[in-house]
Parts: sequence; C-alpha cells; structure tokens
Amino acid sequence: MVSAWESVKVDDGSMRLHVSLPEEGGPAPGIIVIQGQGGVDSFIEETTRMLAREGYVAVAPDLYHRDPPDCKDDAVTRRARLRDPTVIKDVEAAVSFLKGHRQVDKERLGIVGFCMGGRVAYLMAAANSDLKASVMYYGGGIMQPPGKGRSPFDRTVEISCPILGHFGEEDTNPSPEDMAKLDAELTRRGKIHQFYSYGGAGHAFANLGSPKYRADAAAASWPRTFDFFARHLGKRASVGGATGR
Repeated sequence: MVSAWESVKVDDGSMRLHVSLPEEGGPAPGIIVIQGQGGVDSFIEETTRMLAREGYVAVAPDLYHRDPPDCKDDAVTRRARLRDPTVIKDVEAAVSFLKGHRQVDKERLGIVGFCMGGRVAYLMAAANSDLKASVMYYGGGIMQPPGKGRSPFDRTVEISCPILGHFGEEDTNPSPEDMAKLDAELTRRGKIHQFYSYGGAGHAFANLGSPKYRADAAAASWPRTFDFFARHLGKRASVGGATGR
C-alpha cells in the first residue's frame, strides 16, 4: 500500500489529492473520501489508507484549495466559504482522476464523506451518475443550501446510486429527526438506502483522534461500510484487512 499527494487542475489552479493505492493487481474500485470541516487531516488521510488496505484506490480532494497557502482562518470560516457548484466541480475532478488512473476500474466508483463531507456524499449521489455507491457519516446541513440554490435534500429525486448512512443518536446536526426526514424522503422517492443509528454516539463518532470519537460505534460502522462498497462496487480485493478502525 502506497500513499502520496498528487494534484489535478481545477479552473485556473490546482487541487491537491491525498491518494492511497492497494498492492499491485488488476483494476480496483475507486473511492473518493470527502473531508470534514477540518480539511484533509490525519483522520482523512488514514481513511484513504484503510480503504487501500481493503483493496480500493482512495483519493481525498482538498476542498479548501482555493484558499491561499498561508490562510490562517479557522475551519468554520473556511467551510462557510464553500459553495455547492465549486464543491461539485472539485469532486468531479477527483472522479476524473480516478477514471484515468491505471489501477482503477472506472465503472466502479464510490464516495464516502464525514460531517460536511457526509453532506457532499449525499449531494454527489445526485450530481454525478458515475458514482455507484455513496456512504455518509453524520452529514449535517443536508436540508440547507450554502448560499443560493437547491439543497442536497431538494435534489433527492436525482439520486442515482444506493446510499448508506451512519448517524449518532446524540447528534444534533444531523439530529435523529433529520435522519427520519431523510429516510422518509428517500423512501418516498424510491431510492435504495440503509441507515444505522448508534447509541451513546454524537457527531464525529468515527473520527479517530477526535474527543468525540466513540470506539464501539466506529468499530460497528466500518464493516457495514466495507460490506456496502463490496456489494455495490464488486468484491473487494482484501490484502490483509483494515486496521486503525
């Protein structure tokens, strides 16, 4: 398994991608990993490595790449600047990167996101039909657009792939009521989905290194995520299994 930073062109600039590759072999499914508001931090990097150990090519695009290199703004401020059209453009650049990679089967692409990245995973399930599976961990703000335009929730009818959702029972954004509303809308629209709720867990329960990390909930969620990707992207090429869950 190899991890490194690479870059792709987006608009007039470049966007960094943290890329983790499984051991050499035939073409593997590709998965895009979407950051929380903390950016492509150690948890997101480790998630790409964990997926690579499961046999996937995993890439994490830096959605804050439009900020200057010396940006000192806090994570909340940086997140507030993001807008769905540019986020979609950035994720589609990551999709193109995977489709052009020699180790990737371009017909088997998925996405997983955490916190604000969970929202992006829901959004991209509607915005990009190349994605065949979408996993969202406690995606907040799905019912709200940043600025003008439609929210991801408003685009539910456009969703073209199965969705797996992980939620903490003690979370407030998304709350259990939000989860129920998403479940009802996806059901109404006839969209394949499966939701899990974890007792004693709040927001960011899977974020290793966070004070909100809950080992039991995280450990229960990861096999479900891997099984979901295996079902919808094809049999994973396990090379010893994941650690660091």
